[in-house]
Amino acid sequence: MARHLITSALPYINGIKHLGNMVGSMLPADVYARYLRQTGHEVLYICATDEHGTPAELAAKEAGLPVGAFCAEQHDAQKAIYDGFELAFDYFGRSSSAENVEITQRIARSLKENGFIEERSIRQVFSVTDDRFLPDRYIVGTCPHCGYDKARGDQCENCTRVLDPTDLIDARSAVSGSSDLEVRETKHLFLLQSKLQPEVEAWLAGNGSQEWPTLASSIAHKWLTEGLNDRAITRDLEWGVPVPADTWPELAAEGKVFYVWFDAPIEYIGATKEWADAARDTDPQNRDWKSWWYEADDVRYTEFMAKDNVPFHTVMFPAMLLGTREPWKKVDYVKAFNWLNYYGGKFSTSQKRGIFTDAALETLPADYWRYFLMANAPESDDTSFTWELFSSVVNKDLADTLGNFVNRVLSFSRKRFGDHVPEGSAPGEAEARLGEEIARLLGEYEGHMESLQFRKAAASLRALWSAGNAYLEEKAPWLEIKTDQEAAALTLRTAMNLIHLYAVVSEPFVPATAKAMRSAFALAEDARSWVTADEAKALDSVPAGTAFTVPPVLFAKLTEEDLETYRTRFGGQGE
Repeated sequence: MARHLITSALPYINGIKHLGNMVGSMLPADVYARYLRQTGHEVLYICATDEHGTPAELAAKEAGLPVGAFCAEQHDAQKAIYDGFELAFDYFGRSSSAENVEITQRIARSLKENGFIEERSIRQVFSVTDDRFLPDRYIVGTCPHCGYDKARGDQCENCTRVLDPTDLIDARSAVSGSSDLEVRETKHLFLLQSKLQPEVEAWLAGNGSQEWPTLASSIAHKWLTEGLNDRAITRDLEWGVPVPADTWPELAAEGKVFYVWFDAPIEYIGATKEWADAARDTDPQNRDWKSWWYEADDVRYTEFMAKDNVPFHTVMFPAMLLGTREPWKKVDYVKAFNWLNYYGGKFSTSQKRGIFTDAALETLPADYWRYFLMANAPESDDTSFTWELFSSVVNKDLADTLGNFVNRVLSFSRKRFGDHVPEGSAPGEAEARLGEEIARLLGEYEGHMESLQFRKAAASLRALWSAGNAYLEEKAPWLEIKTDQEAAALTLRTAMNLIHLYAVVSEPFVPATAKAMRSAFALAEDARSWVTADEAKALDSVPAGTAFTVPPVLFAKLTEEDLETYRTRFGGQGE
């Protein structure tokens, strides 16, 4: 059985992420990792904050903090939110870690030794006032296309045009505001992607990329069709992985650091070493980071990311690893996502448009968001968040179909039979039909989870919940009890077994709710991690006589008054 390595795109350090970031990488990776763990696989789910690059320095400057202190503070803030969403990372690291510095420099040295990195002279903007070369994002000015006066030297955020710093009108330093700028010659390291293109093409052709979602494979092949260009992989920044002095002494003396997109994907390896190092004294045998990344033939590696990250993970990162001539593990499957929009417009971190993850948790419990986002994941097309759709899904699927089923079954049984699961008569034809249907739907659900079709998996999970409601309506224990208490007891016992089954199989999507459902039953040894088809047919994991409690309402319905409050706070229809 393969071991499963899972990574999701690293959230950038400059601020709390919005729901679009969550559904495009970390949440589906968590759902998949949870499912694999439950079904008996060995899983390592790695993520980290992406802490280098110009935006980190600018955000720290705006916050009035040293960049290291800013990143440490933001890492802790982001980790607290992901804990709130119950993202079960095996390790959540930092790209500024010593481990990432070590491995990034090692990979750079190997690339140089094999002829895939060279020094080149380029002309770059220099700020006389700041006495430093400025990366493109450190240069601001007026966009020549739309007149936006805060355009950056690489792109105008207002009209999205790609720019060169020399295109800007009234260009000035983002550090000091000075317009005393010159163009001077300087040296940088370049990754010779053009030399590696044939190897990347051969790797893509032979690694099963034809089985990737169309979104991922089409973007990767588009880059290759257009041709890979050599890319500068160093920058003039104070914060980053330093160019090693033993290999490039001149550039190291000038304070050059590696480009964020060079070291960020290497942090997947770095964070795995962080995970291993964190347990060196307590668990050395079971935390061998190299076994996951180096000569790791028994590992299946799955990456989760939004579509804008695909080129770097499917072309640039594999090119880097191929160029080392070492047996580094490369991705087997890339699950890419389109955009989640907000009322037809983009979520925007910089413009504070849409719902951010901290505000989401302040508004409603995590399971509301987890289920909605996965049931409406932007897998084949961009999707749009609206409060109207959100409330419809919450009320119909979570409150009515799942929550109401749990509450009505347990409340009615306690009222009529007390605080223990009733026994009742032997299962009959209705129970046999129900078992077959549950087993069929469970197989469908498993198939969608294994193929990483999350919207379809959510639909199958909802169908499992609906099957319980249909059974309850067919048997109508509130009528049965008037004429046949044993029949009513059987119906309720069967329904309670469904609740336990739902607790097990719903955990990847709604872990807190699953825990509440499972803990309703006082089972002495409830170690069941998944449900087989035979167990689904039998529906007998909760025996008669088991004590139970009625949990608080699992999902509160959202009212029109709630929606009006949310629209006012976050924007939406009618704003």
